[in-house]
Amino acid sequence: MSGETVLERETVYRGSLLSLLRYRVSLEGRRLLREVIEHPGAVAVIPVSDDGKIIMVRQHRLPAGRTLLEIPAGTKKAGEEDEECARRELLEETGYVARFLRKVWSFYPAPGYSTERITLFLAKGLEKVGQRLDEDEAIEVVEIPLGKALEMLGSGLVEDAKTLIGLCWLALELARRWERLGTNTHIFQH
Repeated sequence: MSGETVLERETVYRGSLLSLLRYRVSLEGRRLLREVIEHPGAVAVIPVSDDGKIIMVRQHRLPAGRTLLEIPAGTKKAGEEDEECARRELLEETGYVARFLRKVWSFYPAPGYSTERITLFLAKGLEKVGQRLDEDEAIEVVEIPLGKALEMLGSGLVEDAKTLIGLCWLALELARRWERLGTNTHIFQH
């Protein structure tokens, strides 16, 4: 399958965070229009406390029209490295700093219309130092036991894609450890 050939690119809107671009492309002899949201990239963090709780945030999301339960996340600033952004967002949104931060993977949450790429991190060795919210944020910190957080995957309580992906990765990681350790190991007990 061949890709699209870009014939023309136009910036329709440029905001402080996002831009809307319109592309004229050629695909297998056909001329098409594509609308693309240009995004600077983001990070998401799965913070796991020493006592086995996932540190999550609850915040209202205007586009969703409701308050969502999410893992901490945020948009990268110009020139900011992924790890630097992950540490900043973890501190701002939850009030925690992490001694250990591991990059898990990166993914496109909506590649059909957005350039946004989210890099997912695991954070451990947490120390609470106090939230440092941005002026435009109102966030409640929620600590959820690991087992309950994973149960929420199939419950419909978590509707945010990056959070679902993060919790699925965590479940996969625990399944791998379970397999390596043997089925008699109780990895969910602390």
